[in-house]
Amino acid sequence: MKKFILKSLLYVFLILLALEGLVRVLHLYTEDPPRYIDEYGVEKRVPGSTGYSVTGNRNQNLSKFRINKDGFNSKNEFNPTEKGYEVALIGDSFIEGFHQDYHISTGEKIEERTNHIRVYEYGYAGYDLANQMHLINAYKDQFSLIDKIIIYLNYESDLSRGEYRPNHDRIRMLNSTIFKIRDNIKLLAYGSKIGVLESFKRLAQGKAFNEPKKGYQENDVKLSQEEINNQDRNRLDNFKNLISLYGFDKNKTAILLDSRKTSENFLKYCKNESIEVIDFAPAFKASTKSTTLIYDHHWNEHGRNLIADTVANYLKNNRAD
Repeated sequence: MKKFILKSLLYVFLILLALEGLVRVLHLYTEDPPRYIDEYGVEKRVPGSTGYSVTGNRNQNLSKFRINKDGFNSKNEFNPTEKGYEVALIGDSFIEGFHQDYHISTGEKIEERTNHIRVYEYGYAGYDLANQMHLINAYKDQFSLIDKIIIYLNYESDLSRGEYRPNHDRIRMLNSTIFKIRDNIKLLAYGSKIGVLESFKRLAQGKAFNEPKKGYQENDVKLSQEEINNQDRNRLDNFKNLISLYGFDKNKTAILLDSRKTSENFLKYCKNESIEVIDFAPAFKASTKSTTLIYDHHWNEHGRNLIADTVANYLKNNRAD
């Protein structure tokens, strides 16, 4: 019996070792560059990290990333000067661009369409408007030299708070031993990505006996008109509060958004306050091809081209040397 158990353990070990090798050879796992919060309270990536981000269960999208000296995924280093014309493109994972190689990013596409205006991409997965406004304020010396600031805003998710507070607990958790083990054992990283380890995660979090909601159950929840109105008021109040706290240079700042997913009241407020809006909804609506990845809601190559076209046209029409 003892011999049988030892042999079984050996076979299990060899099988797991073979699977680990297979995951590594086929690069089925994704790499997530380490994060940290700097001395200014800005959350970003550790400079100098390189690797590949994988989306989809079977390596459906393999993209190379490069974290520059400022802690953002970009081909460019950020060295704004008083000479030339430079643009800051700020946003969440859509701007961070782990879904395409860093050297063909949205910012690079904009440069190609604008006679090579320099574009600096301050993208970070999870950024909301509070993060973005704090970033601009924290690096005010750097942004004072930049000619145009474009903030990507997802109205439905980026206005949930009216003040930025750095989440040190989250960073400590992501840098904990458990997460480091997961990231170094690629089979675990892959299993986590495709949901195989979800039950173990719930057990570790003490939620093993709480049945998670199914997608169709969450989609069935509908807000009343009064709840929608209250939600819109809260979002607009948060927007006003962020502007009051961190400032907003209307002469050089524009908001990139999809008007189809944005409140009419918010758009009217921006118009009344002379806040420039770059709306990519018309380009996406007119497209006969999909603008997002099949297995993900992020922009695909076609979607990024449309974004680059929209921003480039705006810059050509609004550039002031």
